[in-house]
Amino acid sequence: MPIIEDKLYQRIKKLTGKAIGDFNLIEEGDRIAVAVSGGKDSYTLLHILDHLRRRAPVRYELVAVNVDAGYPGFRKELIARHLQDEGFDYRMEDTDCYRIISEKRRPGSSFCAFCARLRRGVLYSVADELGCNKLALGHHLDDFIETLLLNQFYIGTLAAMSPKLLADNGRHTVIRPLVYVPEADIQEFSRRNAFPLVACACPAHAMQDQKRQRMKKLIRDLAEEIPHIRQSMIGALGNVQPRHLLDPHLKSF
Repeated sequence: MPIIEDKLYQRIKKLTGKAIGDFNLIEEGDRIAVAVSGGKDSYTLLHILDHLRRRAPVRYELVAVNVDAGYPGFRKELIARHLQDEGFDYRMEDTDCYRIISEKRRPGSSFCAFCARLRRGVLYSVADELGCNKLALGHHLDDFIETLLLNQFYIGTLAAMSPKLLADNGRHTVIRPLVYVPEADIQEFSRRNAFPLVACACPAHAMQDQKRQRMKKLIRDLAEEIPHIRQSMIGALGNVQPRHLLDPHLKSF
């Protein structure tokens, strides 16, 4: 089914294009593995990047990649059918991440963090096999802000995400083109286009997600008083004043 090219689509496309330009996320000849989980964010990312690609001043290729962690009940066939019907190049990768997590996770450690590390490793391996130099992830504006708050409140560090980051392996660059796009826009875009959403089948998802849900509620509550809070906070991430921070390793002059 063709994407509905209305004002919402135009806004998301414009914000994504701005992020690509601001952070030089996509360059001539890039072959990009787009992580597609089956959620609203990754579907939106894939379709918007594909539409931008058609009129982009540089040539780049996309390959959708889904990683099945092995959780019982994960409806990966719905994802594969959508990707096939829409004409995307794609790879469905089966793994035994669930077994590894169940056997190797230390008591009290984060289930989700362990899973994320394993899945990211799989994505890098698949990207190598597919000849991709970049990996695109669907983190949006709210994810950046929530991560900033989570790190401040629970870890004691002033950090969020980076829109462009060289992976530890030195071979892949991770990009997050939806950095300027609010989650509410993505939710509505997904609804209007009837994407076949596939819920995470992780048995610990609800429990592990509680802290992030608290951050979402905090931002929603503050937005009633400060309507531009999301734009202000994402702007703050690009307007760092080292002289007014406490890190002794930063120069104060």
